[in-house]
Parts: sequence; C-alpha cells; structure tokens
Amino acid sequence: MAEPFHFEHSLAFSPESAAEILRAIPALPGVFALHGPRSEDEPYLTRAADLRRRITRILAPPDSQSKRLNLRTRVARIDYTVTGSQFESHLTLYHASADLFGLVEARRRLRLHTPFFLRFTAENAFPRVYSTNRLSRRALAHTYGPFPSRAAADRYCDAVLDLFKLRRCYEDLAPYPEHPGCVYQEMNKCLAPCNQACSPAGTAAYAAEAAAVEAFFATRGESLLTHLTAERERASAEMEFEQAAQLHAQFLRVKSAASLADPLVQPIPNLRAVIVQAAANSLHSDDEPAAAIFLLASGCITGPARHSTLGVRAVKDQASVGTSLFAQPLMLQAVPLADDSQAAKIPAPLTPTESPEVRATTVVTSLEQQTSAPTDLATHSDHLSLLRRWYYRPEKQRAGEVFLPKEDGTWPIRRILNAAARISLGEPKPVAEAQIQSPPTPVEPVH
Repeated sequence: MAEPFHFEHSLAFSPESAAEILRAIPALPGVFALHGPRSEDEPYLTRAADLRRRITRILAPPDSQSKRLNLRTRVARIDYTVTGSQFESHLTLYHASADLFGLVEARRRLRLHTPFFLRFTAENAFPRVYSTNRLSRRALAHTYGPFPSRAAADRYCDAVLDLFKLRRCYEDLAPYPEHPGCVYQEMNKCLAPCNQACSPAGTAAYAAEAAAVEAFFATRGESLLTHLTAERERASAEMEFEQAAQLHAQFLRVKSAASLADPLVQPIPNLRAVIVQAAANSLHSDDEPAAAIFLLASGCITGPARHSTLGVRAVKDQASVGTSLFAQPLMLQAVPLADDSQAAKIPAPLTPTESPEVRATTVVTSLEQQTSAPTDLATHSDHLSLLRRWYYRPEKQRAGEVFLPKEDGTWPIRRILNAAARISLGEPKPVAEAQIQSPPTPVEPVH
C-alpha cells in the first residue's frame, strides 16, 4: 500500500485576512488545493507556475464585470506543495488527485492512458508478438516498452518480425497437416507451425525461432548483431567476400530495426532509471544548492529525494568535449591540513564530510529501499503513463535528465552528479580564451 498523500503546507483562510494570508504563500511553482468549510465539499485542485499569483486571482475580491472564477467566500483552507519541475508537478498532482478523488477520477482528470507495449506470448505453445496497451500480471516479464505511440510499437514489431519467421496470425493454433496456411508461408516469412509443427522437427524449429526473437527483444538486438558480426568476420577471414557482403547487409538491416526502439524499451520488471530534476526552491535563501532525484524501478516512480550538490562544480557535457578531464564533475571537497596548529584555524563549514559520490549513492539506495510494486496494474499503468508523457517529449521541451543503469547493473554516479550540478547551478560559463601576445618584431637599426 502506498503512503497517503499530504500537502507540505496548510493555511486557514478567511476573507477578512486574505491579504496577509496570501502574502505568506510563496511565488513559486507547485500544486494547491482549496477546501470549503464542509468536509463533503469537493476541493479545487490544480497546479500553477506561480502559487501566489494563481491563488490570489481565485481568492481576490470579485469583480462584477469579470466572469473569472472566484471562490473567495467558499474557501476555508489552502493546502499547497512547492515543486521544482513540471515532472514533479504532474507526479504530485496525480498523488493528490488519487488521495482526494480516488484513482479512477485521478486518471480521468489527468487523462492518463496506458502506453503501448510489445507482448511476447511465451506461455503459448507457438509464441507470437503483438502490440497492446493492456497489462497482464503474468506477462509483465515478456512485455516490452513503453513506446511513444501504437504506430511506433507496430513499426518496431514489423521490423523485427521481418528478420525472423515467427507467425503473425492471431488464432489459437491447433496444427494439422491439411491446414491451408497463409500468405506469409507462401512468401517464406513464417515457419508455418499451423501445418509444419505436426512433426517433432517442425516444433523444434519454431521453438528455436521463438527463442531467438525473445533474445532479440531482451537485448534490443545485440544477440543477433553479435552473431552476425562473428559470421561476417569468419567469412572475411576465409575470403568468402560475397557471403561477407550479404552478412554485412543483414547486419545493417538488424541494426536499423534495433534503432527503432528507444533505450528505455525494456521488459517492464527490468525498467530502471534515475531521473534528475530541478529541486523545489526553498523559502530560505541560505540553503545549499540541490537537485531532485527520482527513481524508476519496475516501471514505478519513487521520489523526489533532495540531493545536495555542495562540493560539485558544473562542467561541460562529455559529449561536447570528448574524454577530456573537463568533462568530469569536479569535486571541491575540503581537505584538512596535516599540521594541528593549522587545522585548528579551519572554520567549521570547511570540515570535511562524505564525498559527493557517497551522497549520491546513498540517495539512490534510499529510493531503492522505498520502492515497492503497486498492488494493482492500474496504478502501475499510471506511473508508466506519466513517464511516457515526460520522456517522449521533444528533447528541447523535456526538462531534466534520465540515466539508465550500466551493463553491470550499477548506476553512472559521476554522470548523475554532473547532471545534478548542471541543473542546480546552471550550465558552466565558457572559459575566456587566453590572449597570447606575440613577441614584438625587432627593428633593424638605420645606418
């Protein structure tokens, strides 16, 4: 069971003290709810880019000539939570809507729809692949996604099936020798289990083909690419250049098909990612810089956890500067002096603390410990829908960064630190070019 949602701040409201109460609300983005005097009154819930301005417009003295919504005489309490990003606002609004109105109404208000996936029917005697937006608990391990749309899922599915000879029919097969087959059998694009699987050899061949397709989806094409690369190198070494050319053409086809799936497309239980967003601005100006960390595990979003970027300096992205040392996050941790007399002069704020890498690892580990699978698939679907809505936006409109685990399952902590520093401190300023003056040209003496 998920913990009940609670707003961070709550203020009693009365029209007589409206000006003083509204001044106490920060001019920051967030989610707020306006409650009436009776418990059965339905609250007004929404998000805003500026809480103070939006609430003031709703609770200001009404204008007789305006048709703007005014709830000044109907509100008794103001609840609000400050957020740091649009991603956090949508997630907070979802939790607040589910707590106030129920999950069904929350999905309707936020227009959440299950994303499309590819399902591999491994439980079937003759597996097939098809796109769907319905989740099944027993098939989550063989459900791959999410995709941005049904068209994207179908495009990837068709491209993969063109590489193999898996069946595309929807019927529950009961093979018999006289089965007429279909057009895919005529085009040699299907192993035709409808009539060929009556023999042990035909059943084994189809099972091997299904296993190859499942491996392709699980590795996003690497299983087939590795095999083709080895065969191509062998043919080249044996000077079978025509065969090597054919294998290379097939390699390009497989690579093109694999590129149609985003790196986020994984079996749902394996969906893991760290999402870095801007942290909610504090009401105190002396707070240390920080970023908000969210964890995606098994398709469920946990967070935010506030991660301090104290001791980390924003640097250029590695993609723009290669493997230079300037592409690594710079740690500014204080180092104590060896001499006790000198160490005694170090002010308290410079006392060495745990390194930024340890802090980031601790934050991610704490989020992993908080993660729990939802009790129903509908809630699971809601989290995946919120993820799809944010992740598949155009890159220029998608605020924040996302990081997938490395091949060994560990997190790229250095890259996460660099992103947190860029988000909390801003992009690094360009270094001024050094002005190198050439030596003056010697003047020849005049005779």
